[in-house]
Amino acid sequence: MIISVKPIVLPAPERGEDLRVRVSAPVTGRDLPIVLFAHGFGSHLDAYAPLTDYWAAHGFVVVQATHLDSRRSGLAADDPRRPRTWRIRVADLKRMLDDLDVLEAAVPGLAGRVDHARVAAAGHSFGGHTAAMLLGLRVTDPRTGVAEDLSDPRVTAGVLLATAGRGGDHLTPYATEHLPWLREVDFSHLTAPALVVAGDKDHLPVTTRGPEWTTEPYTLSPKGKSLLTVFGGEHLLGGISGYDAAETTDENPDRVALVQRVTLAYLRHVLGVDSSAWTAAQAELTGAPHPMGRLESK
Repeated sequence: MIISVKPIVLPAPERGEDLRVRVSAPVTGRDLPIVLFAHGFGSHLDAYAPLTDYWAAHGFVVVQATHLDSRRSGLAADDPRRPRTWRIRVADLKRMLDDLDVLEAAVPGLAGRVDHARVAAAGHSFGGHTAAMLLGLRVTDPRTGVAEDLSDPRVTAGVLLATAGRGGDHLTPYATEHLPWLREVDFSHLTAPALVVAGDKDHLPVTTRGPEWTTEPYTLSPKGKSLLTVFGGEHLLGGISGYDAAETTDENPDRVALVQRVTLAYLRHVLGVDSSAWTAAQAELTGAPHPMGRLESK
């Protein structure tokens, strides 16, 4: 069983409104590792339950926030914060880390059961881009032209789901105009271990690269990465964004189950809980043909 508490409100005057957070955790167990999860563009803290509930039920404290780009925030088109949402997202995750004691105390029975030294960042789509910056991804700020290091040493690993690749000439005109933070992206500093999850049918309207674009966080990063390719997977990888999400175009419970199982195995492995499930997943999905996906590492 899990317990989930929301909204836990963290004051954040510099972002223009308080940060609303959801924390989910198992009702029993100690030394629980932490996963910071960043939602995709327009989503919110109640989404992605097929993943976040699953991780929590298997021994993780999962922390989610509603970022400013959420449809719930209702940010006006001319709001001066809109061009900075990509940076504010990173600050949101760091604030959650800064206030872990507050978040822990807000969940009945959780105090004293959390391991603050074992933290991973995860995210889907725009959220994966956010999580990757905590791991070392460098993004050139379109306003300043500077690619600042926004990583955080407290975050030691990541899971990047259907996440943006490099920009440049591969971006569509729409993305170049409306998502300028994707224009210059440098994966060479993304040195922390991470699992990249990509669907081989994920055709996104922001790039001309096709589905291979979401594999670039793996192919363009230094060693220490793994890539799960989900066969037949589109952008929501079978339905990870919600149990009844109408936005899912490739609904497939088996596909979701694969993502659940492999991401959990990786998180348990990379955060030092137990590696047996990760070893089994590698044996099952590496080399021999498998109907659901392929796993590779470097």
